[in-house]
Amino acid sequence: MFQRFRRNRLNSHLRALVREYHVRADDFIYPLFVRSGEGIKTEVASMPGVFQMSIDEAIRECDTLKALGIYSIILFGIPDVKDSVGSDALDENGIIATAVKAIKRAHPEMFVVTDLCFCEYTDHGHCGIIDHVHETVDNDATLAISGQQAIIHAQAGADMIAPSGMMDGIIETLRTALDGNGFENLPVMSYSTKFASGYYGPFRDVAESTPSFGDRATYQMDPANRREAIAESIADEMQGADILMVKPALAYLDIIRDIREATSLPLAVYNVSGEYAMLKHAGAAGLIDYERVMMETMLGFKRAGADIIISYHAKEVAGLL
Repeated sequence: MFQRFRRNRLNSHLRALVREYHVRADDFIYPLFVRSGEGIKTEVASMPGVFQMSIDEAIRECDTLKALGIYSIILFGIPDVKDSVGSDALDENGIIATAVKAIKRAHPEMFVVTDLCFCEYTDHGHCGIIDHVHETVDNDATLAISGQQAIIHAQAGADMIAPSGMMDGIIETLRTALDGNGFENLPVMSYSTKFASGYYGPFRDVAESTPSFGDRATYQMDPANRREAIAESIADEMQGADILMVKPALAYLDIIRDIREATSLPLAVYNVSGEYAMLKHAGAAGLIDYERVMMETMLGFKRAGADIIISYHAKEVAGLL
């Protein structure tokens, strides 16, 4: 006798009872892009619904997020001045430090994650100090200033730090710096498996971080490499990461599952700008049922093994939930 799987599908309440995975508002971290000034809320053409905001507008945005049940944000800074070493990122009065202090004053219950990198702050758009001989980022010189950046974020009141530059040894470096300065309880969410992806294009519009030469293939991962992807995340776990991450998400569901099966640490995925833009523009063109495809995509991330989803869709998903 064959099994009738449809018995559990014929009633909507029974379908809900046997549903294996669920998407919740508190699965999400919402990205915010902050810059100096007041009353600034500038929409990015390539990412409808995503804005560069002054800090006062970001504070107001947190009211909207809380009303939707979203209490976690990740901050990206857009400085007024960029230079070869990303000095604004090393300034206790720089845009990120200032934004963290202001948001935590206004919304102490918000969980504020800071992206730790240099690509938004350098005039060359790369993720650290340049090795001009090899035309790539100098790994160890960048580690030295990354520790300084972490302390600035921690002193400003960040609740978690998320290093995104894909420097070898970054987690050990940050953990040593944080622990040595009394921040041993501050968690680190590693961008542990981050690919050199074509899906990042719209992000570089909003963050103003397009490289002025070359690309990031010398330090971000080759999209073709599966075993290396697992090894990258496990290495960060061994160095003391508290949460691992796969970025991008949609084209790397197999990697999410591989890493989920290789570690017991919480696993985040970054639903990146290109993934967001594709759904937004396809929905606007009437090519897809936007809300249905959006929710199906989020469920796919959870089913693949994600505990946390960083997504520009977060407000819309929470509204539907």
